[in-house]
Amino acid sequence: MTGQRLNEFPLGAKMMLVAIGLAMLAGCATRPSPDVLNPVHLPVHLNASLQSDEAASSRVNVLAATNRNPDTARGGFGSAWADNLTYEQYAFSVPPNRKDTAITYPTSRPDPERQFAVIQRKQLPKDAFVEEALRSTQSDGTVGIFVHGYNYSYQEALFRTAQIAADANIPGSPILFSWPSAAAVAGYVADRDAALSSRSDLDSLVTSLSASGKVKRIILFGHSMGGFLVMETVRQLKLQHRDDVIDKLAVILAAPDIDIDVFRSQLKDIGRMPIPISLLVSKDDRALVASSFIARERARVGRLDIDDPVIREAALKERLRVIDITSIQASDGLGHDRYASLAKFGAQLASFESGRRSSAGDVGAYVFDAAGAAVASPFRLAGRVVGSQ
Repeated sequence: MTGQRLNEFPLGAKMMLVAIGLAMLAGCATRPSPDVLNPVHLPVHLNASLQSDEAASSRVNVLAATNRNPDTARGGFGSAWADNLTYEQYAFSVPPNRKDTAITYPTSRPDPERQFAVIQRKQLPKDAFVEEALRSTQSDGTVGIFVHGYNYSYQEALFRTAQIAADANIPGSPILFSWPSAAAVAGYVADRDAALSSRSDLDSLVTSLSASGKVKRIILFGHSMGGFLVMETVRQLKLQHRDDVIDKLAVILAAPDIDIDVFRSQLKDIGRMPIPISLLVSKDDRALVASSFIARERARVGRLDIDDPVIREAALKERLRVIDITSIQASDGLGHDRYASLAKFGAQLASFESGRRSSAGDVGAYVFDAAGAAVASPFRLAGRVVGSQ
């Protein structure tokens, strides 16, 4: 739909477009139930091989914090808000020869050659969770937090975190923050409310980690509506005068579902950050076309056109890194999940060159070249998507 504005279509056609787009967001395959969170028992020889150093790439560990209500009947988490955060630790078996970002969930007879599967699961008290997170901090003091977007269940967000961690070969355990998305196509407005209500819980998680001197940098990676939650949380930290926390943050927003004027207001409140905010955008993100229509055709940040001189100038003025990742293949048919493919390029979007603090010259608009795993600018992608070596 490049070259045409949504408002050029008749109302009926626009409604049909949104309906089709949102239906595609739900996916064609059956969505996983909480049963996939139950640890599977692999054959003895396979389980033993996962413990070996040679098989490190076939096993990943993930930490998860959620303010969803526990679903005690099915062993998962629902879409209602809980009074307190729940903390968990997972180990995954990862299929060794996967070719794309598609996730095959375990069946009653799991096949580790094709399917992702939970092999260990443990609930942790907060203190033990923080200790485990600190133990997983990378050698340069980096810890990564992934915040999922609209229409995600807990289990979908957890498996996606495992896929990104496996493809990026991230040392340690990345952290998932899962907020109470309705996990329903029709739940867009409810999800926005749920994201807003989750600011203090994400704030609490980030603040707990930043309190340790061992943590030098927290990569806060938000996708879609999760990017909106990330920005609102950083804004809240700023209003609380928590510059000690903000100074450690490296914010990456992938396909951010944020109204441009709202984003401008957030930036005004937050002010200049030591590490510039990175935006991963795509001009042909059709999910954000639907989002824009729901918001009465207000433009979304995730569809910024870096070929527009106004956008380039704004990126420099606001000290943003706006990176066009349109060249990366998406798997959802909408161009909305390209971020999940970045990991296989080993793309480190939170730092430049040797990982030093950014200078004013590190901001601006760039194009990611998937073929060469590089960008057409002095900016060089190196390291990993949510953590550096």
